Amino acid sequence: MTVNGVIEILEDLAPLDYAEDFDNVGLLVGDKDMKVNGILVTLDTLEHVVDEAIANHCNLIISFHPIIFEGLKKLTGRNYVERTVLKAIRNDIAIYAPHTALDNSFNGVNAKICEVLGLENRQILIPQLGTIKKLVTYVPIAAADQLREELFKAGAGTIGNYDNCSFTTIGKGSFRPGENTNPLKGEKGKTHIEEEVMISLTYPKMNEHKILTSLKENHPYEEVAYEVTTLENTNQHIGMGMIGELDEPQTEEAFMTFLKDKMNASVVRHSEFLGKPIKKVAILGGSGAFAIRAAKRAKADVFVTADIKYHQFYEAEKQMVIADIGHFETEQFTKTLLVDYLTKKIPNFAIRLSESITNPIKYF
Repeated sequence: MTVNGVIEILEDLAPLDYAEDFDNVGLLVGDKDMKVNGILVTLDTLEHVVDEAIANHCNLIISFHPIIFEGLKKLTGRNYVERTVLKAIRNDIAIYAPHTALDNSFNGVNAKICEVLGLENRQILIPQLGTIKKLVTYVPIAAADQLREELFKAGAGTIGNYDNCSFTTIGKGSFRPGENTNPLKGEKGKTHIEEEVMISLTYPKMNEHKILTSLKENHPYEEVAYEVTTLENTNQHIGMGMIGELDEPQTEEAFMTFLKDKMNASVVRHSEFLGKPIKKVAILGGSGAFAIRAAKRAKADVFVTADIKYHQFYEAEKQMVIADIGHFETEQFTKTLLVDYLTKKIPNFAIRLSESITNPIKYF
């Protein structure tokens, strides 16, 4: 198993195409063709985490948070980021970070929180825009069925929980082959009219390269006419945060106790209680203040997240309760999620859950 082989497995769960634009995801340190001896999974990569990888003969660290977030102009060991990267390089240890790609995955960070809290009827809180694309192409009638099937195999034709979806229209196409052509239909220098099928299919943007490659390999024309557009349709499977329901309503006080217990939180900072039962719960791992409005629109009774500032608690506006349990606390189960996923995919491989506690915040 190479580093790239592990990456391909990880990107089935969290395609990097779905990471946020501001993020720095993927292979941050190391050679993608390096043979992997062992994998250490952690929330953060720090110097002592690299030491843990060395001690356990792991030469690939899967770190949820990227140790390199902004550009590095020097590597002199002057801060914890540079020292960590230098130690990894010196010991031939690769570092890979999925971060917001895993945040946006339907089975990622927020799904794990839902699982821990036992939430049912889960839905994406803020669907990511621009993740659904549409392909339109034109093909002779005799070749249409085969081309359509090949595009399905490549991942085109998905709409929500349905696949093999397409729409076809029969019409007439015109073209005039030039001198340097070898036309399947018609003659050089003469305008040709061909009865063709227009095939239209939607697809997730992560599959675009594979789909366009399949189109060009399986289309009978030497010059393939096609159109690609990005749709504004809501993608129910990709996006930030989730909302779900408790199996039974709880009082606000009981829910806070339940939340502290399930999420191993030392403290819960919250907006004022409203005297209403908690049934519908919105969650967003990590810094989630940007999702307060979305949680209110979704009619959540409580929004569980982290890093809420003083004035942002006012944004609850007596419509719901905001509960801040801490950044580390919302994401702590992510490394367990990754270990479980990788163990199922590559069961006969050394995959270790890091024992390092990387939470920089302490409570007195």
